[in-house]
Order: sequence, then structure tokens, then C-alpha cells
Amino acid sequence: MLAVRWTLSLLFNIQMYLAMAVISILFAPWALFSREGAYAACHAYCRWVIITARIMVGLKTEVRGTPPTDEVMVAAKHQSFFDILVIFDSVPRGKFIMKKELMYTPFLGQYAKRIGCVFVDRGKRGAAIAKMKADVAKSTADAGQLIIYPQGTRVAPGVDRPYKVGTGLLYEQLGQPCVPVATNIGVFWPKRAVLRKPGTCVVTFLPRIEPGLPLPEFMKRLEAQIETASDALLDEAGFQRPTPEI
Repeated sequence: MLAVRWTLSLLFNIQMYLAMAVISILFAPWALFSREGAYAACHAYCRWVIITARIMVGLKTEVRGTPPTDEVMVAAKHQSFFDILVIFDSVPRGKFIMKKELMYTPFLGQYAKRIGCVFVDRGKRGAAIAKMKADVAKSTADAGQLIIYPQGTRVAPGVDRPYKVGTGLLYEQLGQPCVPVATNIGVFWPKRAVLRKPGTCVVTFLPRIEPGLPLPEFMKRLEAQIETASDALLDEAGFQRPTPEI
């Protein structure tokens, strides 16, 4: 049975990346002349992966809470590639804070630039924050939902990783509400693994944090909301946390 699931997962992964190329090429003429075409392509790809995940590997998705449609910052838990797709598909005009290396990824990089994603160099912390703030200021002309991962990278379920202050600095700069997002997707779609486990991936849009909080209070509240809700989703999914060493 495990061999069958592994084989189906491999086939799913292959078709997922082939679909990225096919959809990118099909939508390219529209996307070149209109940002709406680029958004349409990205949403089409997200929906394709979500549907084929359910059909091929038994991976269902559930979105809870109210996804924002206005101009906000979305601060999300990041556990796998799949949560990127589910969150993006839930909002009308998402754009990400992304690591600079992804700019050069075929298809993904070109479409990310077209929809207004902001690329940062994670290796130069001070310069990266300054550039991120400047680039975000430029991108605000195109209203939408700016999606950022406060921990800066994918974090496996049950692993602790600090929240980076860049999210708080953007919260101060933008003066917009922040919508925290929790997930349990990493239980079913592990980082750097072929196997996709059947089950229900949940993404939860949590209550907004309104603008105007002091930076330390904002960061504390953001982390508490996301981590508490994500831990509850892990428990709901039956995730077994490692036994702490004595």
C-alpha cells in the first residue's frame, strides 16, 4: 500500500510541475498585456493542483475563516509549497514577499514578477529589510493582499522557529490590518519529501489585527494567534509531536 501511495505521489508531483509549464505558456499572451491575465493563470494553476491533489493522492483542502478581499497584509504559517497555493487561491489579488532566488525559477519567477511579488535577499538582513520596505512601498499602487511568512521560511510541524521583525516593520509602514493565517498542511505535505499523505489540509484565516499597535505588542499577538491556532490544527490532524528529551 505504501508503494502505491508513493508512486501516486510521484506521478502527482510530476504532473504538478508539467501543469505549471503548460498553464504558463497557454496564458502567456494574455499575461504579457494584462496583469489580470497573470492573476488568472496563477489562480488556474492553484485550482489545478488542489483538484488533482484530491483525485490522485486523497489530499483534500478546507479553508476556514474569512479570506480578505480588501487591501491587507496576510501573515501566514508556512509549512510546504501547498499552503502557498491554497492561500493564494483564497484571495483575489495576492502577492508574496519571496526570496530572491525564486525570481529566476522558470515560469514561477516570471509570473511572480508580473503580479507584483516583492523579492528579498535573505542573506543580508539589514539591507534586505530596507529593500523590502522600499519595494513594498512601490507595489502598494496595485491594491491587493500582501502575503508574508513571519518565520521567513518553511517550518515543519512541531518545530519552533522565531518570528522575524520584518513583518512588524511592514505592519507599521503600511498602516493596514494584518490577517494571521494558521495551517496544518505540513502534516500531509512534508518539506522535501515525495510522499503526499491523504487527509484534510486546513488553512484558517484568523481575526484581523487592526493597525496602530506598538511593534512588540503586534509581534507578540501575531505569534500567539498563529501558533495557537496551528497547534490546534495539528492536534486535529492527529500529529504526534516528538517526545521531549529529559
